[in-house]
Amino acid sequence: MKIHTREKSFSCNICEYRFITKFDLQRHMRIHTGEKPFSCNICEYRCITKSSLQDHMKIHTGEKPFSCNICEHRFIRKRGLQAHTKIHTGEKPFSCNICQYRCITKSTLETHMKIHTGERPFSCNICEYSCIRKSTLQIHMKIHTGEKPLSCNICEYRCITKSILVRHMKIHTGEKPFSCNICEYRCIRKSRLQEHMKIHTGEKQ
Repeated sequence: MKIHTREKSFSCNICEYRFITKFDLQRHMRIHTGEKPFSCNICEYRCITKSSLQDHMKIHTGEKPFSCNICEHRFIRKRGLQAHTKIHTGEKPFSCNICQYRCITKSTLETHMKIHTGERPFSCNICEYSCIRKSTLQIHMKIHTGEKPLSCNICEYRCITKSILVRHMKIHTGEKPFSCNICEYRCIRKSRLQEHMKIHTGEKQ
């Protein structure tokens, strides 16, 4: 009957979470114990719940059952689709209490808050570089390994990130999105425009 009344009789003795069933509490306790009983038979991934493992396996199968009805994006998880749809609606329900930053997901806000706290939890084991995001560290490590996985389909140029490749392609297309509001100068990079503006301001380069 507790399921129907939604009474949460089972409480965690470590944190403040409460649960309707004993099973839910037992599953939650794995967060504190670090127990990950479900493992992938293809890679080293381990997790707390069977449903998380089922979601993970879709990475290997390529299955993406949840699709956006506005664009062509597809997702492994329903929550991934729900977060994505906010891009189309413009909804940004999470806001920073220090600056005016707003974002789509709670995890993105938590990452943003590290800008204010100065926290850089991910550090390079070769040099002194540290950063906020794991993905940023992974990109940085390619500097040490020399890996350049992305290549231009016109010339022999190779690079580390998609954003760098997109910028490079403008050399071939002739696109110059950054323009001076004083003269007719145009360029590919914002940093080059900033350097150019020093000519007008008289600032020494």
